[in-house]
Amino acid sequence: MVYKRFTRRDFLKTAGAITAMAATGSFPTNIFADGKRLAKFPEKTDMILLTSRPPQLETPLHYFKEMITPNDAVFVRWHLANIPTSVNVAQWRLKVGGNTEKQVELSMDDLKKLEKVSHTAVIQCSGNSRSFFDPRVPGGQWGNGAMGNVTWAGARLRDVLAMAGVKAGSVDVAFNGLDGPPLPSVPDFEKSLHIDQAMDDDIIIAYEMNGTYLPMLNGFPARLVVPGWYATYWVKSLSDITVRDKPFDGFWMKSAYRIPDNPCGCIPPGSAQKTSIPINRMTTRSLIVDPSEGSSIAANKPVEITGIAFSGGYGIRDVLISADGGNSWKEARLGPDKGRYSWKQFFFSWRPAKPGKYTLMSRATDNIGESQPLDSLWNPAGFMRNKIEKVEVVVK
Repeated sequence: MVYKRFTRRDFLKTAGAITAMAATGSFPTNIFADGKRLAKFPEKTDMILLTSRPPQLETPLHYFKEMITPNDAVFVRWHLANIPTSVNVAQWRLKVGGNTEKQVELSMDDLKKLEKVSHTAVIQCSGNSRSFFDPRVPGGQWGNGAMGNVTWAGARLRDVLAMAGVKAGSVDVAFNGLDGPPLPSVPDFEKSLHIDQAMDDDIIIAYEMNGTYLPMLNGFPARLVVPGWYATYWVKSLSDITVRDKPFDGFWMKSAYRIPDNPCGCIPPGSAQKTSIPINRMTTRSLIVDPSEGSSIAANKPVEITGIAFSGGYGIRDVLISADGGNSWKEARLGPDKGRYSWKQFFFSWRPAKPGKYTLMSRATDNIGESQPLDSLWNPAGFMRNKIEKVEVVVK
């Protein structure tokens, strides 16, 4: 069966129109209160627009009221302008080779013959919430919407590698997708995992999101899913897997997506990074989704504070809520458990006694005791933000 999600002409027409509107100031008037513009790309709902080519689209926060983020609302992040816009699955092949017993090319039917596994897991951009860093740092100025919670299904990476036969002495596995650099001087987007991690049972090559195919902009026809780790490793529109007998030193591992080499991944604000390591596991986070920033609430009436919390694969033990700017904390009720890689919803009943301004805060702790700092941690790339966020509301 042939799947063509949309044509290159469809995509270029959308991206070109958005670019033109930005240049002339004639953007649609449907914008959020904070002035962020919305745009609609093929297979996507109205999303917060950061850039159109390559597309960077952020999820509006109201979608996080649900346990599972719908496919058309999952954020989009590409690094290179030449992205795939249509794939004939009958012709698509996943090439696996390098330091292996043989080179194999797998069709979608071949992948689907392997044992199908599923994980509900948070996907989160390394730079999620970068716009809140102080001092400011360069890069995509994401709010809190460069993430989502999705049920992924596909074949284990380990099982795919077994089909090629990994040779002794292998140290890394590199991954490449169908996107490409616009110029020869621009490095192709390739990532790698250490061979030991690549053999982890939970890493999959996903061909389903929430029970159906992946949207083109989220990596159709298949992408790598590395639960608990930042999405820079979740290579989209996967085309090549290469087993290596030497460490992979491509630009996107050696130079980009690196954090300070210390336990917090942070340095004093505004200072220079001396030694670094590749970014890896996600930090523990929580976010109040409702009520939203600036909401008006009636005094002496019940309000349910709701939100989400997740970690880098250890599950959430508890979430504490403060309605007085951090002076006192009480435990929230947690929602259903969809597994250690999923986020958990939390709920807290609050009845503000009198009018005034209130600062709401949430603090999550995972099952190994990792939590969130009160003060912002800083690094020059704007990665891994997990500060306790504040939501200001007015009670009338």
